[in-house]
Amino acid sequence: MSGPANAKVMGPGEWAMLIALSMLWGGSFFFVGVTVKALPPFTIVALRVVLAAAALLIFLRFTGRRMPGDPRIWLAFFGMGLLNNLIPFSLIVWGQTHIASGLASILNATTPLFGVVVAHLLTDDEKLTANKLTGVLIGFLGVAVMIGPAALGGLGSNVLAQFAVLGAALSYAFAGVFARRFKRMGVAPIVTATGQVSASSLMLVPIALLVDRPWALTAPGPEVWGAIVGIALISTALAYVLFFRILETAGVTNLMLVTFLIPVSAILLGALFLGESLEPKHVFGMALIAAGLAAIDGRLWRRFRRKTPVDPDLACGENI
Repeated sequence: MSGPANAKVMGPGEWAMLIALSMLWGGSFFFVGVTVKALPPFTIVALRVVLAAAALLIFLRFTGRRMPGDPRIWLAFFGMGLLNNLIPFSLIVWGQTHIASGLASILNATTPLFGVVVAHLLTDDEKLTANKLTGVLIGFLGVAVMIGPAALGGLGSNVLAQFAVLGAALSYAFAGVFARRFKRMGVAPIVTATGQVSASSLMLVPIALLVDRPWALTAPGPEVWGAIVGIALISTALAYVLFFRILETAGVTNLMLVTFLIPVSAILLGALFLGESLEPKHVFGMALIAAGLAAIDGRLWRRFRRKTPVDPDLACGENI
């Protein structure tokens, strides 16, 4: 299971962007937890992508950029919107109406597991390696430890909701591979982010109108609208600019690691700004995640192997 020599390794800049992305997405489960109490799933997802698209289109206009007119690029935008927005957003929001956020976070952390397999099968330069597989498994274990066994209490019930979140993780993995085409097309990350949420809006608004009939719903309160604005502008618009930038420079497998960092960011932010306690299980889980990320990155392991002395007799294949 050795990988190609040109496998992508992240530098400090990519790691910084990945951590920032985890913080932006770390709030999405909280925002969804607020909105699902007042609005149906398709309405939440439609509002999320419509507001994100509007914000990004305004930003493009003020910075002098233009959306492409090539039909092939727009077809790719719709494919990306389907795999990266419509399917996973809808599945996660629906899933969170039946299972707790902690369990949803653990199931969502399977994204790198799906990601390394999908990238191995569908790409030539991101093949599965022993380091990647080991690191992903260790990282997933770290997420489970950090969130705690209590989150697994509902694992045997609401099976369809759990499969929905797992389906979202698989869709994210395919989306990561699909999105590689935008670099080949010469589309900038900010334009790709705008295009995919715009395409998602065009697909989701009719579905929300048909299924949820939002005009018949009770108007949500200010806290719900605040959560919608937060998930649209912070966890979608800004997050996807980083998403496509990381994908362009670091590749699919590295990008999928963000799902390991999301619960870390959420817990650390809670401890820093909300006075929440940092428990031993959190520290242990973070240590496992760090070990998993180091294994996937591979540089520490290669440095250790270079410093380990080799017995010259064994190296020459002589019997002792």
